[in-house]
Amino acid sequence: MPEQADIVLLLTHSRDHYTVERVANAVASRGLQPLRFDTDLFPSEIRLAWSMRNGSAHWLAHNGSTIPIDRVCAVWLRKLWPPMLGQTLDERFREQCIKESKAALAGFLDSLHGALWIDHPDRVRQAENKMHQLRVAAEVGLTIPRTLLTNDPDEVRQLYEDLGGNMVVKMLTPMSVSMDRPPAFVYTSSVSPADLAELDSLRYSPMVFQQRIEKAAELRIAFVAGRLFAGSVDARQSAKGQTDWRLATADECRWTSAQVPDAVRGKLAALMHRLGLTFGAIDMIVTPAAEHVFLEVNPTGEWGMLERDVGHPISSAIADALIGNQDQP
Repeated sequence: MPEQADIVLLLTHSRDHYTVERVANAVASRGLQPLRFDTDLFPSEIRLAWSMRNGSAHWLAHNGSTIPIDRVCAVWLRKLWPPMLGQTLDERFREQCIKESKAALAGFLDSLHGALWIDHPDRVRQAENKMHQLRVAAEVGLTIPRTLLTNDPDEVRQLYEDLGGNMVVKMLTPMSVSMDRPPAFVYTSSVSPADLAELDSLRYSPMVFQQRIEKAAELRIAFVAGRLFAGSVDARQSAKGQTDWRLATADECRWTSAQVPDAVRGKLAALMHRLGLTFGAIDMIVTPAAEHVFLEVNPTGEWGMLERDVGHPISSAIADALIGNQDQP
């Protein structure tokens, strides 16, 4: 890494504020320069260039400044967002322009192969496979719900019967509502007898069906380079939040600090090692019998509420991981 490598690149989008600002401040307080890159503003407002001639040269033009990429010592992949191309673009070319922009950005980010990543897009993409997560979680000894991924209505009905109706449904990926807007989110939902009569749509989109686990609490755990920062919420007080805490309003349930048993901590560390991730936002359920059940890990998931409401120093931990390991390959 060149001696002048003093920039930490923060990949996010223009509507992202609290968490990226906290990490930027933590990076700056450690003597390096944070550079925010709103990926949705490429290519409309941000210029990138990569050229090769007897070697390689590449730079980022951002807010009027041209920055050689060999100054970047670390990259935090907070979010990669679809480009905003505006309404003046001819609709006949929009889809292709978006494809080309995404491919160009991926190629440009490859030029940062010498920097430390948290985490590299290839690792994030592989780790986002929910069924892969569940398989690895089970292999390292974590408890997981009974799970079915299918487009077969008969399989769904059989699982519903086996579980006595205690079943939820979720999607594998976010659902995009348009190319110029952020991805929509379909929350985890309970499956009712009426839903069983309307499963024909599975022929167009397979879904994930899981055993509904009785809850004493739900955990969001930010894993940062081996450190765990856990928050607990009791969404049972919310009618909408009982199945998915993200549907509860702020006045219905509040985040509090939580402890993760050592045995579970060790298994989560093993899971993250197997997934190749330095960071992840992990969701778990604590049952009334105090059993910890793993649901999923989001490699670029949300943690701001754990810092804001609970006081966990997650942004500082991310900055330490970016800077403390900057000389490692």
